[in-house]
Amino acid sequence: MKKHILTIVTIVLITFSVKSQSCSAFYPFEEGATFTITSYSKKDKVVGISEYRVSEVSSNSATMTTKLKDKNGEVLSDGSYKINCNGDGISMDVESLLNPQLFEQFKDFETDISGTGVVLPNNLSVGQELPDATMSMKINMGGINMNMDVMMTDRKVVGKEKVTTPAGTFDCYVITYTSDIKMGMNRKGTAKQWIAKGVGMVKQEDYNKKGKVTSSSLLTAYSK
Repeated sequence: MKKHILTIVTIVLITFSVKSQSCSAFYPFEEGATFTITSYSKKDKVVGISEYRVSEVSSNSATMTTKLKDKNGEVLSDGSYKINCNGDGISMDVESLLNPQLFEQFKDFETDISGTGVVLPNNLSVGQELPDATMSMKINMGGINMNMDVMMTDRKVVGKEKVTTPAGTFDCYVITYTSDIKMGMNRKGTAKQWIAKGVGMVKQEDYNKKGKVTSSSLLTAYSK
């Protein structure tokens, strides 16, 4: 369970698509678009593969389906969440803060999920502060109640960099934030994301309280 919780925030802001380019400058809204994010350990070993597909598009939202595989390509779980246009950018359902495998583990229990979701404006500039994102999940496990809270705070655009991955070379905005996961015990750290216009998340690194890399993710395939 602990290993699964550590990857919850890793896939936040993963790429997706929608029809109207005016809805999102960073994510192409296009039904059928697919993206693959490969996750690595602190020793740069592949630990998982997340596949995303835009399964449905409307005038003001899109549905993203997810498939999580282990390093050998075996499917561990699948799920979905919704991305909504908010006038000057997009916001993602609070479920996007959860690893799909957690939904699979708790599918037979009563759950109550609430929160604010993730907001990404169309216009970014270095120094810009972004809204926090929160998620609270209550699980009733046959008389035993369990709570989990995920918080992304101090989100800020800190720079612009060019990043090369197996999917190509991209001009990116760099966003940093603090992550705090509470489930029995607290796990706090920081993260850095590289976001490209028309593509979405290209790279992410997660750090512990000492600033050391604990995991990373790369966009390794992209098709639309």
